[in-house]
Amino acid sequence: MTSADDAGTVRRRGYRKGAERRVQILDEMIRMVAEQGVDASSLRSVADALGITHAALRHYFPSRDELLLAVYREHEVREQGAPDRLQSAIGDMRESAGRNREIPGLVQLYTTLAADAVGEGHPSTRDFMRERFARLRGELAELIRRDQDLGRIRADLDPVDLASLSIAASDGLQVQWLLDPEAVDGERVLHLLEQIVPPAD
Repeated sequence: MTSADDAGTVRRRGYRKGAERRVQILDEMIRMVAEQGVDASSLRSVADALGITHAALRHYFPSRDELLLAVYREHEVREQGAPDRLQSAIGDMRESAGRNREIPGLVQLYTTLAADAVGEGHPSTRDFMRERFARLRGELAELIRRDQDLGRIRADLDPVDLASLSIAASDGLQVQWLLDPEAVDGERVLHLLEQIVPPAD
């Protein structure tokens, strides 16, 4: 084997080890956020839990924003494996609200990202949230158009406006639920919204 081949093998092993370490960090971070919320998930506490230095952690995630965004993206990827996703515009959010009861820390992470996105000094978070809202509005609007074609929703309602309303209701209910879980049942309220949306005549 040539020295170039040796160097290539070392690089591949390094990439694989780096990718494995990155997954370990995200797994630990998702666990910590789910159990303890965002406040307990500083870079240093994650590094301590993994037995690595703060500097080593910053090699993979140079800032808190990058770490939080990576955690939420990974959480979304895992959620996409859930069965029967995006079957109806509001119904999917209602089911999501039910699942979120089991992981309040990750709901808190989402609201933290949303709050950071409207403030100064978080350009990557703002870009992520803008793109996420645009994608979600588009996906929900398509479902609404399908339901309009089937007569489930009145045809004169604007699909994008109704999608925006559905997102606003879901996000607002999540904040209320985080602040007072006993007072707000997001799943039930979103079911009410489903019933309010008028069907075709």
